[in-house]
Amino acid sequence: AAYDLALEQGADYIEIDLQMTADGVLVALHDKTLNRTADAPEGVPEQYCRGLVSKKTLEQIKMCDAGSWFSPDYAGEQIPTLDEIFQRYGTSVNYYIETKNPDAAPGMEEELVRLLGEYDLIEPAAENWQVLIQSFSAESLMKIHELEPSLPLIQLYWAGTSKSIQRDLDAVSEYAVGIGPYKKDVDAALVEAAHERCLAVHPYTVNTVEEMEALIALGVDGMFTNNPDDLDSVLGDAALSGEAAAQQAAEAYRECSAGL
Repeated sequence: AAYDLALEQGADYIEIDLQMTADGVLVALHDKTLNRTADAPEGVPEQYCRGLVSKKTLEQIKMCDAGSWFSPDYAGEQIPTLDEIFQRYGTSVNYYIETKNPDAAPGMEEELVRLLGEYDLIEPAAENWQVLIQSFSAESLMKIHELEPSLPLIQLYWAGTSKSIQRDLDAVSEYAVGIGPYKKDVDAALVEAAHERCLAVHPYTVNTVEEMEALIALGVDGMFTNNPDDLDSVLGDAALSGEAAAQQAAEAYRECSAGL
């Protein structure tokens, strides 16, 4: 439901946070536990919908109600698998995928690359940035880079400072095409340093018009928001379709890299 609404509101990408079940299936869930966003419907053992995703089977997780916590309107919403998401949207949308909690999910990167191949998304990811893969774990990103060097990767950063991120950019540029800093760590110096290394800057999570306007003025290349309709309004005539925005970003990266 969230992905459908985001696309309706003009989002260029849908973000998919990946966790892995005990039986090796990739599912879309932000938290590493089910506690916050899942409930056990009547007749389902409560323990199926509590605790670590990595300790639950897909069958158990599919019994949980993942919508009622947010609103009664979404009662019965299930936690989708990555496979189901790819089945639903195919190559009609852009995907921004995050490997979450990879240390507790051996094989996550291999399964992600396998599914991208199964749904013919590796080439469009490489050519047009139809898929971007991000993580706070440099190890997870480097593992993906080893498995499929053509995939565009984004290094995420926890809240810190502009200077600490700048010190890391040379290393990151060896395997990534961009960075995802916390919004308050973004300043003109960070944007300039990243762009000097052909790294895109995609801060998170930017939900007010004032923040959007300030970050655009600093020269960021994109941003995460829960309000894509507001960002669309801020961009106005400068807003591109999702496909055009992704293609333009990929082309800009190739041109920059060729000039280094």
